[in-house]
Amino acid sequence: MKLVTYRVNSTHRLGIVIDSTIYDLSMAAYHNGMNNMPHNMLQFLQGGDELMTFAKKTEQQIKNKKIDIAGEKYADELLLAPITNPTSCRDGYAFRQHVAAARRNRKVDMIEEFDQYPIFYFTNHNAIQGPGEIWCMPDHFQQLDFELEVAIIVGKQGMNVKAENADNYIAGYMIMNDMSARVLQMEEMKLNLGPAKGKDFSTVIGPMLVTPDDESISNLITSAKANHTGNNYNLEMICRVNGVQVSKGNMGDMDWTFAEILERCAYGVNILPGDVIGSGTVGTGCFLELNGTGKLNNPDYKTQWLQPGDTVEMEVTGLGKLTNTIKAYDSDFSILNLKKN
Repeated sequence: MKLVTYRVNSTHRLGIVIDSTIYDLSMAAYHNGMNNMPHNMLQFLQGGDELMTFAKKTEQQIKNKKIDIAGEKYADELLLAPITNPTSCRDGYAFRQHVAAARRNRKVDMIEEFDQYPIFYFTNHNAIQGPGEIWCMPDHFQQLDFELEVAIIVGKQGMNVKAENADNYIAGYMIMNDMSARVLQMEEMKLNLGPAKGKDFSTVIGPMLVTPDDESISNLITSAKANHTGNNYNLEMICRVNGVQVSKGNMGDMDWTFAEILERCAYGVNILPGDVIGSGTVGTGCFLELNGTGKLNNPDYKTQWLQPGDTVEMEVTGLGKLTNTIKAYDSDFSILNLKKN
């Protein structure tokens, strides 16, 4: 099942995508005998297995033409983030290729702890965006970057969840673009804290939430890497900037699985329906890595960063296409200029 949050006039609705058409889930559920299906993704997930199961039955009723309701043609301009008000947002560090390349480019050794346990950081769950415009301040354009990732939304509450059971807590998968202002990020991380201001202005997710049993991805499950636990997926990941492909990877290259990341997230605390958790950047999945590799191989390499007016398009097998346009606020306010001498 493919779920979206979309605009209908001035309201937001929860929809099912079937054959490039969005159907209002609440309206379809009403025609299927349920009059209290939420319009909101968070409330829907908080309803647990009962609502998820009913939604999937309703999807089949629409496909079988046993429910006859009008839908909206699927279009980016209708779409919001699949969940606009997540309970939290974490981002992991699952792809060894990206970590190793980034450290090599900085001429430092690979950190051995990467292979010992998965890590994550919390980012701003109130700065979640979907398809459309991303507005940035002047300091954000000091090496503005994309990060090509996949993310999950947690579907049920749990504490001390073991990795071998953790896939059962995943409501679905979606594309994530962890927007990054690299100068802000690198400055604050010199103090061994963060990332904060380099990351907290925009985390883009979408365009849809795809449940694990959806046929677009369910046949693409692969085994975890050696000595790892949980499902992985053979999903090609691509990023284009202004129509030019700049990044290509595969979700199947994740070293740490989402199950293992969830195990660590849930240690001693509750994970909750509506929590968003990113995979971290796929190998070659950001300009920081691409520029570093380019400079390492050729001192005359011309670096690239995102600029106002750029279009960023991310596409992942089975998860759709997430498209954004970079915009600049008309402002000269700079926190970089507030540094003390």
